[in-house]
Amino acid sequence: MVVIPARAGSSRLPRKPLRPIAGRTLLHRTIAMARGSLRDLPDIDLVVATDDREIADHAQAAGCEAVMTQSAIATGSGRALAAALARPSPPRFVVSLQGDSPFQPEGALSAVISALLDGTQVATPVIALDWDALDSLRDHKMRSPFSGTTCVRAADGRALWFSKTIIPAIRDEAALRQTEPLSPVWRHVGLYGYAIDALKRFEQTAPTPLETLEGLEQLRLLESGIPVMTVPVPPPLFDSSGIDTEQDIVRVEALIAIHGDPTPCLP
Repeated sequence: MVVIPARAGSSRLPRKPLRPIAGRTLLHRTIAMARGSLRDLPDIDLVVATDDREIADHAQAAGCEAVMTQSAIATGSGRALAAALARPSPPRFVVSLQGDSPFQPEGALSAVISALLDGTQVATPVIALDWDALDSLRDHKMRSPFSGTTCVRAADGRALWFSKTIIPAIRDEAALRQTEPLSPVWRHVGLYGYAIDALKRFEQTAPTPLETLEGLEQLRLLESGIPVMTVPVPPPLFDSSGIDTEQDIVRVEALIAIHGDPTPCLP
């Protein structure tokens, strides 16, 4: 089951799912992206989970099922679990596809689903940043410091940490730029896949201190000792880092004007 959590009450960008980006709302773009990614994958339900009737109606206008969930649910993954448990028979796996990241890398959703089917309890995609992309992320964070998340990972792909700051710090960066085409920085993509038992355990655990400081729900998993496997995926047409502020909308509309619109049309 793939769930798009779509909460109305974003403090930085109120009623974010309904905000237009180059003529199409954030929610309709996310639904279209998910449908395109799932086209060749059988037996997967796509659902919008929201606490707002207008958002539910907007999802249904795009032909997507919508499930009403409680406003008190604090995280996207918690809202995804509520939608899954509302089913007469809960699914084995739940993917929480953040509704503010409609410009996902091609294959990210299917890569996470494949990792779950291979036995991973929690999976999430990451992108290796080349030096130009790292420079762009640094510039972006000068204006929107809490937009965009980076990850450090072990050699086997296990996530070691996620942060809204750019990690790791890079000693002797100038020399490294001369020898390596890619920077050591990985950008996290807002997409999480869970085995249902791992998602239940996440939701039964209270928010952790570092999760609260960073505003990153996946840190609850790491602080609780639940391993998170990262899945490398190729970069998208352009790197949007999610839509969190008015400045993010302006930036993405400018990228669409330059590169074209990557969102498939809704049927």
